[in-house]
Amino acid sequence: MKVLVGSNNPAKVNAVQKVFPNEQVEGVKVSSNVSLQPFSDEETLEGAINRARQCAQMDKDVIGIGLEGGVMELEGRLYVCNWGALADEKGNLYTAGGARIALPDEIAKELKRGKELGDIMDEYTKKQNVKHHEGAIGIFTNHLVDRETMFMHVVQLLRGQMEFTLIRTKNGFK
Repeated sequence: MKVLVGSNNPAKVNAVQKVFPNEQVEGVKVSSNVSLQPFSDEETLEGAINRARQCAQMDKDVIGIGLEGGVMELEGRLYVCNWGALADEKGNLYTAGGARIALPDEIAKELKRGKELGDIMDEYTKKQNVKHHEGAIGIFTNHLVDRETMFMHVVQLLRGQMEFTLIRTKNGFK
């Protein structure tokens, strides 16, 4: 079985590879068909689903995985959010969300001005491609949780749901 990840971002591809170590995992460039900076759980999830479905339609015997990072507002605070989707060629779809942390006010202000979190983080840390490495989650958790680990958890949830459904179906449960 081949697993296509709807991104070439190393943090996302490596997360999937770690959860599917015995499968051929490949990152492919597809569009999320949402904003560059998703600004709600709904939009972030939609981006993940769009990526997963595009990947699943690329070939036979393929699982498509879409992983999307975004931000969402709760009680006046902006939080990092992340969503994943797993789709197969039969049209089955599994979704899961992951960790959330509140963003510092100075980061939230820049997001509300229309900047993308990845660009803000590069400026904030004076590094390049933070979103391809530790991500905002890594910076704001003092590197205790990085972006790859965050997405690994989401991919584990996706794989577990898929496997549960396969076992349930094999045993005659609907």
